[in-house]
Amino acid sequence: MTTKHPVTGSEQTHPTGAKCIGACDPEQRIEVIVMLRRKDEAGFQKLMEQINAGDAPPVPVSRDEFDQRFGASEADIEATRRFARAHGLEVSRANAAQRSVVLSGTIAQFERAFDVKLERYEHAGIGEYRGRQGAVHLPEDIHPLVKAVLGLDSRPQARPHFRIRPPFRPAASDQQAQSFTPLDLATLYNFPQGDGSGQCIALIELGGGYASSDVTQYFSNLGVGQPNVIDVSVDGTTNSPTGDPNGPDGEVTLDVEIAGAIAPGATIAVYFSQNSDSGFVDALNQAIHDTTNKPSVVSISWGSPESNWTSQSINAFNDVLQSAAALGVTICAASGDSGSSDGSTDNANAVDFPASSPYVLACGGTHVSASGTSISSETVWNDGAQGGAGGGGISTVFALPAWQQGLSAKLTQGGRTVALTHRGVPDVAADASPQSGYQVLFDGQSTVVGGTSAVAPLWAGLIARINGANGGAAGLINAKIYAAKSVGHDITRGNNGAYEATTGWDACTGLGSPDGTTVAAALSATVSG
Repeated sequence: MTTKHPVTGSEQTHPTGAKCIGACDPEQRIEVIVMLRRKDEAGFQKLMEQINAGDAPPVPVSRDEFDQRFGASEADIEATRRFARAHGLEVSRANAAQRSVVLSGTIAQFERAFDVKLERYEHAGIGEYRGRQGAVHLPEDIHPLVKAVLGLDSRPQARPHFRIRPPFRPAASDQQAQSFTPLDLATLYNFPQGDGSGQCIALIELGGGYASSDVTQYFSNLGVGQPNVIDVSVDGTTNSPTGDPNGPDGEVTLDVEIAGAIAPGATIAVYFSQNSDSGFVDALNQAIHDTTNKPSVVSISWGSPESNWTSQSINAFNDVLQSAAALGVTICAASGDSGSSDGSTDNANAVDFPASSPYVLACGGTHVSASGTSISSETVWNDGAQGGAGGGGISTVFALPAWQQGLSAKLTQGGRTVALTHRGVPDVAADASPQSGYQVLFDGQSTVVGGTSAVAPLWAGLIARINGANGGAAGLINAKIYAAKSVGHDITRGNNGAYEATTGWDACTGLGSPDGTTVAAALSATVSG
C-alpha cells in the first residue's frame, strides 16, 4: 500500500452554520490545480530580499528569463503527469512559468487520488458548495514537489469591495454628499499628465461582467478616448453580465470605467475567472505571465479576511504575488469595506487578503470634500455599520516587512499606540466613501459608487500613467514610498473602528492619499524598462 502524506496547510474546515446536505455526484467532472515548487527557490528568495529592500535589479526579470530560472521543472511536471495517469486523471493544461498543472476528472477519481471525501454543503451566507474536511494527501514520490492542491472545494473565496451610494445619509457623517468622475479625482489628486500609453492594466474579476454599451457611453460622456478593453477567459469563465449592479457586475463595470478613465491610452485586460481559491490564484497567475498583453499593473478589488483562507491557498497566492514583484508588475488591492473587522463573523479585528500580502500595494479609503478643483478636507472613510468603512489593521499571517520597521498603530480605544510586529494594512488610500463617491454608468444609468474597490483601479491608473511617462514598469513600489515617508496627503482625522488616524502611517489610510507628482517623484528611481 502506498504511503501518503498530508499537503502542508491543506486542512479545511467549514464556517459556522454550514450544513452537510449529502454526497457529491461521483461522476461529476471537475478541474483541480496542482501548484509546483520553483526550480531555484534559493535564488528566487535572494531576489525577493533585494526587491523588499528597494534594491531591485535595474531591469526586472523578463517573462522568458523567469520561466527558465524560476518556473517549475519539466521533471516535476512529468512526475505530476504520471501521478495523474495512475489515477485516471487527465492533464488539461501544464504551464512551467505559472508552476501549475490543471487536472480534470470525476469526483470519485479525485477522492481516490487525494484521499479526500467531497460532499455538498449549504450555508445561509454562501449558498451551496462542494467541500471537504481535513487535509489533502499525496504519495511520497510527488509530495515534495507540490506546494498546493486547489479546486477540490468550490466555496466562494472572495467578495467584491464596492458599495453603491445608499438612499440614506449615514448618521456618522457630518459632511455634504458629493460625487466625482475619475477625472475629477485625478485633478484633485494632482495626477501627472499622461494616458498610460504603452501600458496594460490587468483587472482580476471573479464572476459577472460588463456591458460594452455602458463602457462606450461612459467614456464618450467623459470626453476621453475609448480604451482598448480586452476580455481574457480563465478556464472557460467569460464576460457574463447578469444585469444586477449589486452583484459582481457592479464590480467589473466600476473597475473598467475607473482604470480606463485614468489611463485611456492603456490596454485594459479583464481576466474573468470563477470565485474559488483555484480560480482566484489562476486568474492572477495567468495575468502576470501573459506574454501577449504583458500587464505592468494589476488591480484587484476582491478579497476576504485572512482567516477565510487555508494556509496552502494563501501561500500559493502569495507565491504568485512574489512572482509579480520579480517580473516588475505592481499589484494594487482593495483593503476592504468593513472597517477594522473586515466583516469577520466574530467581529474581531482582521485584515483582508490579498491586500495584506507584503507584495501588494494595499489601498484603503477616505472621504473627500472638495471645493472647485481643490480638496477642502479628507478624513478616514467611516460611514458606520450600514455605510461601510475602509479596511485596515495588522496581519496575523505576514511578518513585518523591512519598510514598515519602527511603525505603530494608534488604537481608537484609549488612544494608545501599539508597535507593529506584523504587516500593517493599508499602504495608501484615496476617496472611497459612497458619500463622496465615483460617478459610473451601469445599465445606461448614472450611479454613484464607493468602496476600496474604486481605490485599487484609481491607483493602478496613476501607476500606469507614471510607467507610460517613464517608459517602463515601477514594480513593487512599497519600499520606495515608505522611504519617501509620504505619498502626498497625510490623513489625520477619523477611525475605521479599532484604529485611529494619526500623523504619518496609520492602520486606516496608510501613508495617505496621493499627490500624483509626489508619487511620480518617489517612483522615478525605480521605473525601468
